[in-house]
Amino acid sequence: MVLEKQLGNGCTWIDLDVDKIKNMEDLSDIYGLDKETIEYALDRNERAHMDYNRETETVTFIYNVLDLEKDKEYYEAIPMTFIVEKQRLITISNHKNTYVIKRMAIYLESHEIISIYKFLFASLEIISNAYYPVIEQMDKSKDEVNGLLRQRTTKKNLFALSDLETGMVYLTAAAKQNRMLLEHIQGHALYRSFNEIEREQFDDAMIEAHQLVSMTDLISQVLQQLSASYNNILNNNLNDNLTTLTIISVLLAVLAVVTGFFGMNVPLPLTDEPNAWLYISLASAGLWIVLSLLLRKIAKKS
Repeated sequence: MVLEKQLGNGCTWIDLDVDKIKNMEDLSDIYGLDKETIEYALDRNERAHMDYNRETETVTFIYNVLDLEKDKEYYEAIPMTFIVEKQRLITISNHKNTYVIKRMAIYLESHEIISIYKFLFASLEIISNAYYPVIEQMDKSKDEVNGLLRQRTTKKNLFALSDLETGMVYLTAAAKQNRMLLEHIQGHALYRSFNEIEREQFDDAMIEAHQLVSMTDLISQVLQQLSASYNNILNNNLNDNLTTLTIISVLLAVLAVVTGFFGMNVPLPLTDEPNAWLYISLASAGLWIVLSLLLRKIAKKS
């Protein structure tokens, strides 16, 4: 339910798993968290941002974390709350981002004495690094789907490309929000209170955030280009099919006109000719060939 570890210099890290806490009022009564912060922590649609309380000198960070549990056909990001007080760091987690807590605990084992903000920025770097394996996997999937679509443009492959594109849009938006949050911290008065070690760790987190944005943005643009290309290909195929059907219908109309003309119950040329059907058939075939060549020439020019 509650994970508590010492950071050094009297500072503490407390993780609260909301999935195991039955009464949310305990967060306010026991740990002194206000209702607004709790609402931030429980809101799945909360975007990455920072709130600074001047009275209590408490800073609340909302950071986008990759959801490794793929509920849909694509990956999404979920918000995770970090609350920094004078002597403690509080994280509010759930079953979807518990892997981040485990990695933070592993990091802390090799850094026993560490300040709150160094640990915070190291955790943000850990979160950014968690995106890379999934993005690399999506990049490989993109190449595989592209290869399949080159062989055959099926609905299954098009849906797979669409899922990749949708997932990358979510991840790109999450990465950009995280970068904007770090840029906000850098421009805030809070940044001037950091020591040299904390600033170095912040710079590392900023570098990873920028690299993540560049990586996701590039793959997202490639996916959009692929989607647009295959959409154009499908449109061209549709136009070709319509053109072919139009030519066939015109050629069949010629035969219908000829056979209909000689099928009228009135005196007609070649009425008394025993081989009239042969002459008519040859004439129709010749007319059909000439017309088909003419229509094909017109179709190629268009």
